Amino acid sequence: MSFPTNPALARALADRGYTELTPVQAAVLEPGTQARDLLVSAQTGSGKTVAYGLAFAPSLLGAEETFPRAADPLALVVAPTRELAMQVHRELTWLYANTGARVLSCIGGMDGQREGRALEAGAHIVVGTPGRLCDHLARGRLRLADLAVVVLDEADEMLDLGFRDELETLLKATPAWRRTLLFSATIAKDIAALARTYQTDALRIDTLVRNQPHADIEYRAVRTPPREAEHAVVNILRYFEAPTALVFCATREGVRHLQASLQERGFTSVALSGELTQNERTRALQSMRDGQARVCVATDVAARGLDLPDLGLVIHADMPTNKETLLHRSGRTGRAGRKGTCVVIVPANRARAAESLFAAAGISAQWSGPPLPEEIRARDGQRLLADPILTDEISAEDLTLARTLLEGRSAEDIAAALVRLYRSRLPAPEEVTAVAAPPPPPREKPRDNPPKDPLSRSAAGPMTWFSLNVGRAQKADPKWILPLICRLGGVEKRDVGAIRIADRETRFEITQAAASAFAANLPEDGEDGARITAADAPAALPRREPGAPKRFIKTGAPRKAKGAPNAKQKRQ
Repeated sequence: MSFPTNPALARALADRGYTELTPVQAAVLEPGTQARDLLVSAQTGSGKTVAYGLAFAPSLLGAEETFPRAADPLALVVAPTRELAMQVHRELTWLYANTGARVLSCIGGMDGQREGRALEAGAHIVVGTPGRLCDHLARGRLRLADLAVVVLDEADEMLDLGFRDELETLLKATPAWRRTLLFSATIAKDIAALARTYQTDALRIDTLVRNQPHADIEYRAVRTPPREAEHAVVNILRYFEAPTALVFCATREGVRHLQASLQERGFTSVALSGELTQNERTRALQSMRDGQARVCVATDVAARGLDLPDLGLVIHADMPTNKETLLHRSGRTGRAGRKGTCVVIVPANRARAAESLFAAAGISAQWSGPPLPEEIRARDGQRLLADPILTDEISAEDLTLARTLLEGRSAEDIAAALVRLYRSRLPAPEEVTAVAAPPPPPREKPRDNPPKDPLSRSAAGPMTWFSLNVGRAQKADPKWILPLICRLGGVEKRDVGAIRIADRETRFEITQAAASAFAANLPEDGEDGARITAADAPAALPRREPGAPKRFIKTGAPRKAKGAPNAKQKRQ
């Protein structure tokens, strides 16, 4: 295929295996875009680095295929994070390999003096983070008088991170005639204001599909008891066996704990959180790229701008708080036409919240419980049968050893030994509770004639008693006790029977059909001091006929009969 771009760049694309351009790459090469400022919104993983590399080629090279000797930079690319800047540097290096371009990076946390010497020696393209670029600008190392193009990559994220002042400092130091290419996932008010101030008659290019997730990502929701979330992560990693996996946690402490736990179980893993130094982050990411580690556990902030090769699996160990976080995390996989899988760990008592989150993000997720050990072992068997060790050509040396083995052992013994050897190199799956896979049914619409008694219960059949350490002394009331029970145990109102409130505790019934899962779902630490435990039936509970409606029963001191004398009247 011939690409509508500079011949030197076209050869680089062909050598890289490109057969067609992505939508954003094709859009920036449309007729009439070459001399224009561009305001582009594109999805993460859509190939936007190559897109702006192709877009600014005419401004740098004109009709030539190679650059003259490097002097002051002709193009400046500003990225929000170190990882994204390093990724951009790698992409532009291979894209411009046939042009003789000198591409430099200026990144916070690296050797600033070495970068300064490289800038003094000359560069055609400079890629960097806002703070470090401003530092070089202030020291006179970065000279922008000859700049033809400036690119703001992920401009929305740079503003979110508080880099507005740095961006404006850099833009004000550039020539008025330079082109400005602004790339952002969203065009919010502050991005639009930045574009109006520093762009001239910008051409708006929008390649986003609104309110839709990435088409190349398969979404799964794994419903699990809260206390078994870590075991669920282990089994999901084992079930999919992706070459590279990214696991998101909500806090630094969560990252530390989960990464240590995975390492203890035999997973080659690294951790990324805000407390790491730049050298530690670089070593961790390099171990992922080299294949020395397979799992990266990270917080949202630490994973900004992160690009991992062959990332086939993203796990949300902690549920995202909003659709933007869900889509941004998930967008790390399913890039450049490759398929990816995103798994959200859903505590059983938050299934309805997860459904609302998926609906807001326009995602249709496949629900299931965590993979069971037998399911994982079955997948292991399939992977072993497809392993190249069984399909590759056998050498004469291997065949000689195989015949020697067969002299004293049966074929079944040798095959069994191969299976044991294969499994011994894999982390063992965890025992997990089989949780009902489907999400909770939708809420029923109110009936035209609702029952007059709002506290009546309709659960029937065998019941199991539980105790909540909250009573009348804590102002217990059925209006909030019932939702609390459902939330903590991941059950529906129809699964709850009688609720009996005493001074310092509340006992309640759960249908036996739901009792086992209810007990497994309960968080170990409770919620705001409220804890539920198994209990015996309270004494003197009025009997009911089978199938009769159950009601909340408040116990304690008997109520004074109407007209009965009070204590003062009795003394008189």
